[in-house]
Amino acid sequence: MKKPYIICHMMTSVDGRIDCNMTEHLQGQNEYYDTLKATKAPTTISGRVTAELELAQAGKFEPKDNETLDKESFSKKVTADDFNIVMDTKGTLLWEDDSQYSRPHLIITSEKVTNDYLEYLDSKNISWISTGEEHIDLKRAVEILATEFNVERLAIVGGGKIDGGFLDAGLIDEISILMGPGVDCCIHN
Repeated sequence: MKKPYIICHMMTSVDGRIDCNMTEHLQGQNEYYDTLKATKAPTTISGRVTAELELAQAGKFEPKDNETLDKESFSKKVTADDFNIVMDTKGTLLWEDDSQYSRPHLIITSEKVTNDYLEYLDSKNISWISTGEEHIDLKRAVEILATEFNVERLAIVGGGKIDGGFLDAGLIDEISILMGPGVDCCIHN
């Protein structure tokens, strides 16, 4: 299988927590991005939750028609050296028109995504990959990234779900961990 070299890059507190709301308060934010740059992974990939917090517009996509794609497919709207990839299994995140960005988005969904959402992405000049019947087929997604989008190296910059998914699929080649000086002292109910 041809695939990109995949680095899982994360920041954790001393007690091993990676919750974004907590780690953003730790010292070391600049170092996180410096060490990310040092991985020489020009393409990044994050999950829906991280993208919702940091990248996408507010709100949720509401399809007019619930007809789903139900097959593997992709749309290459731009040719680029690197991408800002987001995993969005069902296709719910909202985006601005991508023609204004030097580092374009590429959205990966399952085959249960609605045709309306894919048309929406096309209208925003956003490339996409749809693979996996119910859930994203990570192995096929990274193979398509390598063969069709020429992605050679990428860093996972999302949270625990996406990190664990790639780890469980045996797709991670390297782990990069930045430990922030602090602990998660919040009480969780």
